[in-house]
Amino acid sequence: MTIIGGNVLKKTPLNEVHRELGGRMVEFGGWEMPVQYRGVIEEHLAVRGAAGLFDVSHMGEIEIRGPGALEFVQQVTVNNASKLKKGQVQYSAMCYPHGGVVDDLTVYRFDEDHFLLCVNASNTDKVFAWLEEVFEEDGSADLTLRNVSDEYAQFALQGPASETILSRLTDLELGRIPSFHFYEALVAETPVIVSRTGYTGEDGFELYFAPADAEKVWNMLMDAGSEDGLIPAGLGARDTLRLEMGYPLYGHELSRDISPLEAGLGWITRLEEKDFIGRDALLRQKQEGLKQQLIGLTLTEAGVPRAGYAIYSGKIKIGEVTSGTMSPSLRVGIAMALIDPEHGAVGSPLQVQIRNRMAGALVVKPPFFRR
Repeated sequence: MTIIGGNVLKKTPLNEVHRELGGRMVEFGGWEMPVQYRGVIEEHLAVRGAAGLFDVSHMGEIEIRGPGALEFVQQVTVNNASKLKKGQVQYSAMCYPHGGVVDDLTVYRFDEDHFLLCVNASNTDKVFAWLEEVFEEDGSADLTLRNVSDEYAQFALQGPASETILSRLTDLELGRIPSFHFYEALVAETPVIVSRTGYTGEDGFELYFAPADAEKVWNMLMDAGSEDGLIPAGLGARDTLRLEMGYPLYGHELSRDISPLEAGLGWITRLEEKDFIGRDALLRQKQEGLKQQLIGLTLTEAGVPRAGYAIYSGKIKIGEVTSGTMSPSLRVGIAMALIDPEHGAVGSPLQVQIRNRMAGALVVKPPFFRR
C-alpha cells in the first residue's frame, strides 16, 4: 500500500518494475506512477528520435454493449460515432448540459453494438457515474454499461521505430494498420488489442491486454527494442510530448468550466450532424461568441511559462497559461493559454508574467513541433 497526503494510491501491475528501473514515483490522478527514469528530456528525445515505452495502465476503460449502444454513445459524445466502422477509433469528448467537458476520450468500435471508451485515469469513476446517470434518466436504452478498467493493462509504444519493434513480436501486418484503427492479435504470445493511436504526435501503438501479462509484455517489448534505442518513458515526457503537439490535458485545457469550442475542439464537435448532451449550450456559445479561447504561445525571450502564469496585452491581463514548458525539441518556451478571444489572432504579440518580469511571446497555431 502506498499513501501520499493521506490518500491510498492505486498501482499499475508494473509498480515494482518501475522501481527496479529507477523510476521516480509520484501521485497522478489517484495512482502512483513513474514521472521519469533517466530524465524527462532524454525520454522525450528518445520518443522523437527512436521509441519510448509508457505504462498507461492507469487509464480507464468503459464497455458499452447492446442494441442501443450506438444511440447511447451518440447521445453522450460530441463526435459522430455513427461514422465509425468496426476496428476504428475516434477522438471525442463528453459534455455536461451547460457545455463544459466531463472528459475527453477515445471511442473504439468492436461491433455494431459493442463500444469501448478509454477515459482519463482521474476521471474514470466520475465518467462512469455520469454515464449511469444518463442511462437511468433515459430508461429506454437497451444496453449494458461496465467499468472494465480492472480488466486491462495498457502500454503506449511511441516513436518512429515503434512499428519495427512491435513487428518482432507479432504476425499482425502493422504496416497495413492506418492511424486510428485497431486489431485484436497475439503480441508477445499474448492476446492484445493493438491500436495505432497515441498522445505524443509520433507514430506508435497503444496496447490493451490482461493485467496478469503486463510484466511479460513489457520485458519482451524492451528486449525487442533494445537495438533500436527503446527506453522506458514516464509521465513527464508524456506531458512535454503532448504539449509540443498542442494536445489538451483534462484539468488544464479542458474542464467543467471549459467547453470543447473554447478548447479549440470544434473539429470534433459535430453540432450540425447530430444531437447530444450539451449541444444546445454549445450552439448558443457559438452564436453569441466565445468568452475565452485556447491559444498557443511561443516565447520570444528567455523563460519557461508555467500553468497559472498571467498573460498580458500591454498592461491589461487577458488570461493565463494552462500548460507550459521549455520544449525539449525546440529549446524555446511554449505554452497553451486561455485568453480573451479579442487578442487571440495568430502573430499577436503578448507577454507572460514570469515571476516579477514580463517575457515577450507570440500567438501561434499549434502544433509547436512539426517534422
